[in-house]
Amino acid sequence: MLEFAPICIYLVISLLVSLILLGLPFLFASNSSTYPEKLSAYECGFDPFGDARSRFDIRFYLVSILFIILDLEVTFFFPWAVSLNKIDLFGFWSMMAFLFILTIGFLYEWKRGALDWE
Repeated sequence: MLEFAPICIYLVISLLVSLILLGLPFLFASNSSTYPEKLSAYECGFDPFGDARSRFDIRFYLVSILFIILDLEVTFFFPWAVSLNKIDLFGFWSMMAFLFILTIGFLYEWKRGALDWE
C-alpha cells in the first residue's frame, strides 16, 4: 500500500484544489445585479434577430468535420516527436509515410472543392 501513497496524495490534493477553485466564485459573486442589462440574453449591444434554430450552410459542417479529422491526425505528432530518438529511422519514415498520406488527402479535399467557400 505504501507504493500507492504518492497517487493517493496527488488525488487528495487535486480534489482539494478543484473544490477550492469551484467554490471561490460562490464566495465573491453577488446575487444582486447592478443593472438590468446584465440579465438580458445578449450583452452585445443590439437586440437578437432571427431564430436561434436557423439552418446553417452545409459548408460550416463540412469545414468543421475536415478540421476535426486533420486536428486528430496532427495529435500523433507529439508522441512521435517525444519518442523519435528511440524509434530511429523506421519511426521517422513511418511518420513521413503518414504525412504523405495526410498530404494526399488534403490535396484531394482541395481539388474536390471542399475548402472553397463560394
